[in-house]
Amino acid sequence: MLAALSPTVAAARVTPRAASLPRIVSLNPCSDAILAEVADPAQILAYSAYSRDPASSSLPISEVRRHATTHGTIEEVVALQPDVVIDGEFVAPATRAAYRRLGLRLETLRTQHNVADSLGDVRRLAAIIGHPERGEALVRRIEAALAAAAPPPGAVPVDAVLWEWGGMVAGQGTLIDDLLGRTGFANLPAREGYGQADIYPLERMLAHPPRVILTVGHDRMLRHPALGVLTGTMRAEFPAGLLYCGGPTIIRAAARLAALRRSLNGGRG
Repeated sequence: MLAALSPTVAAARVTPRAASLPRIVSLNPCSDAILAEVADPAQILAYSAYSRDPASSSLPISEVRRHATTHGTIEEVVALQPDVVIDGEFVAPATRAAYRRLGLRLETLRTQHNVADSLGDVRRLAAIIGHPERGEALVRRIEAALAAAAPPPGAVPVDAVLWEWGGMVAGQGTLIDDLLGRTGFANLPAREGYGQADIYPLERMLAHPPRVILTVGHDRMLRHPALGVLTGTMRAEFPAGLLYCGGPTIIRAAARLAALRRSLNGGRG
């Protein structure tokens, strides 16, 4: 028996099908962000529940509220009757098998390690939903934003640590590492061999202070009193909603990083 549906999900079931265009259920916040840019509103049956959190969503909450959201249970997805389900790469084998038995097409997004990966996702999702031209238009906007955010030729990269909850860092092979490099920063943990979600010790920070610490969230570690000795280090907040997804989020993330770099350089490039 199917689980009871929320009013918003139940309403989404009766949305008219756009002629010849697939209807989508997105279970991944990063595909949510791309679909909001390239899909017709009628194609989006539901976004992921992750996008409902204003503190970490890559979408404006006003956009999320225009559609149903789902936690991704099989019952919810089947009730929405999508043509395509989009999720991240770590879908449980039993869930994949259930989609196959039910005749639902599943498409997955792999982890985005750099800008090129993200642009590839934009193009692939736009093609899946039948609007490849919108994908290309979004790619051009992202590339233009990155060009505008790039430092002047010959500028010395600014040493930075992006510090998350509990002292985690975004190290080598991450999208944010690529964005830091493209916008004029040197990601110290990556340079020192730290990987995604590695813990960057406070002692390391004190021994090798960066020019700027980008803090994500409000963890107590990020406000440790020992950091007060770093008088030459600036601290700046980096919104969680700009950290986890690529696609159109890159535009806002690049602008934020470029503005920070300019402020550190007294308003100069």
